[in-house]
Amino acid sequence: MLAGCATVDRKPAVPLTGDIMIDGPNAIENGPERDRVLWQYRTAAAAMRRGEFELAKRYLDDALLTLGGIYGPNESARKARSLFRPESTKTFVGEPYERAMAYFYRGILYWMDGEPDNARACFRSALFEDAGTEEERYAADYALFEYLEGLTSVKLGEDGSDAFERAVKASRLSQLPPYDPKANVLFLIEFGIGPTKYATGQYGEQLRFRENPSAPRTAAVTVGDQKLTAGACDDLYFQATTRGGRVMDHVLGNKAVFKSTTSTLGDVGIISGAVLAGHRGRNSAADEVGVGLLAAGLISKLFSSATTPAADTRTWDNLPRYLTFAFLSLPPGEHAVTVEFMDAGGRLIPSLTKNITVNVPVGRDKIVFVSDRSTTPQTL
Repeated sequence: MLAGCATVDRKPAVPLTGDIMIDGPNAIENGPERDRVLWQYRTAAAAMRRGEFELAKRYLDDALLTLGGIYGPNESARKARSLFRPESTKTFVGEPYERAMAYFYRGILYWMDGEPDNARACFRSALFEDAGTEEERYAADYALFEYLEGLTSVKLGEDGSDAFERAVKASRLSQLPPYDPKANVLFLIEFGIGPTKYATGQYGEQLRFRENPSAPRTAAVTVGDQKLTAGACDDLYFQATTRGGRVMDHVLGNKAVFKSTTSTLGDVGIISGAVLAGHRGRNSAADEVGVGLLAAGLISKLFSSATTPAADTRTWDNLPRYLTFAFLSLPPGEHAVTVEFMDAGGRLIPSLTKNITVNVPVGRDKIVFVSDRSTTPQTL
């Protein structure tokens, strides 16, 4: 009966072809509404790697609009907090690291369009997502997001020193260079395979993250006789498994405890009721108490079976593992750029090399987004 009261998303899962640029738009248009943001995230990331930035903006804008309202009077989010609805029935907005990446990508796109003020707002929003809700605050610790907030402030003629200090403090993987206001070309680089989610625990209530091996560990940008090597600034696996630098054990505890308790109470009620009901003859007081306990036990077992503590393992599965950057000064015009990726031993991974033609405008910065999964050659 309780299961019958649940709201059903009548849109079925869409068949997948394996091509994200086909599957994504199809799922967004025809798939379950609860997965719409997930597919917008995935498709936007894929579009950015193909240089289809207008498409990425459209999907990210719609996803962030949903994200902005999900903490308000959202009916599906309220229902998902109920003990009787699985986490996977709520509208997907992602874990903090996933939400932060959505704002990060949108910030890049704003900066590409010559809007560093809006880019800065997105980098700040990414940091807010990492810091948690008002009820549960953590120290945001993305070195790159802090660094870019300060750099956009410098580009806007403001003081970015506080953000730079926070970035240096948060940086665990590489040493961050001082800001160079004259550098007019910024490369924002990602590589590796991001974390995936899985569930453990008696009821699948523990959300955990699987670390995926990442061959590339550093990147190098070559333009003419200039070559810059960029080590990773942030690790998304670290961000997924920690909050404020502390390792997190993701457990939907209240639901799991409720299910365990009601199930145990149900067992006790059924056993006790059966014993008392059979202890004496028909219509005895003990018989009536026994029947009552038996009924209560059955009800408790029904509540237990209706409780769904399973963690939501839907994953933004095409995120990178590492984020980094490089900047330099180039004259306006067209420049041939090579971006190479190296493994942990510093050895070149030839299959990942990207050849890019960069057109540097007059009077404003050029922002170049590069992924180890970017198409090549590409003109930006």
